[in-house]
Amino acid sequence: MRLFNKRSELPPEVQKRVPPGQYLTEKWPVLHYGPIPPFDAKRWDFRVWGEVASEVRLAWEEFQRLDRTQVTADMHCVTTWSKLDQKWEGIPLRRIVDLAKPRPSARFVIAHCEYGFTANVPIEATRDDNVLIALRANGAPLTPEHGYPARLVIPKLYAWKSAKWLRGLEFAATDKPGFWERNGYHNTGDPWKEERYWGD
Repeated sequence: MRLFNKRSELPPEVQKRVPPGQYLTEKWPVLHYGPIPPFDAKRWDFRVWGEVASEVRLAWEEFQRLDRTQVTADMHCVTTWSKLDQKWEGIPLRRIVDLAKPRPSARFVIAHCEYGFTANVPIEATRDDNVLIALRANGAPLTPEHGYPARLVIPKLYAWKSAKWLRGLEFAATDKPGFWERNGYHNTGDPWKEERYWGD
């Protein structure tokens, strides 16, 4: 992995895109806890439930038929690397919102992933146009180590909030800190505020 200099030593136009305390990488580091889950297209499904008017359950073939979009966004990891102009292709989260119709009581979105992993975000964090469920990255299908077949992508937050191996979304009235949040990571995860860990 090639790392560049500290943010303060980067050209001014690049500094504007790199949050405090971050370095740049040209490659895409692999970071996760536990084994990579297997994928079985016949058994895989995607669910949406909780504070919604219409619960959703889609088989893999149905999920792939949803409208797609392409997004280019910078990616920032809590471990201090940043990758600029990451290219994603997938299902805009607003498409899922259209299907499920969250109730006014929905204030948080909980990403549910393989092996019971979860990540929590305020519902406001999911409303940007560049939030999607990615199926492809940089012109190719997601690789298993980067979340194949689907991962949540919320570019404005640290990358652990862009949960890998996504299986469903729960719209909740109350916050439910996820795996990393329960183990010391900041509950919000805004890279521009350096919200890395509890107490930051």
